[in-house]
Amino acid sequence: MDCDVDHVRCADFATVDALARASLNARRLGARLRVVNATPELEAVIGFAGLEEVLLGRRQRQAEEREEAFGVQERREADDPAV
Repeated sequence: MDCDVDHVRCADFATVDALARASLNARRLGARLRVVNATPELEAVIGFAGLEEVLLGRRQRQAEEREEAFGVQERREADDPAV
């Protein structure tokens, strides 16, 4: 079932909380709730909350894998004390 949020003007966590609770209730009844016509601001808050897949039907973007850090070889002078 689609939930049209075109009329929602306040993109905050209270709004996302209400949408997440509605989604949970829909799932308990065997349905899925999908948010449509969300503003870019609301989509950003939903994404920040990690609920893009649940509320917008989009897969969450995976963080890029970090390259493994290579050890840095430092040159020591003969008279430098060991640390």
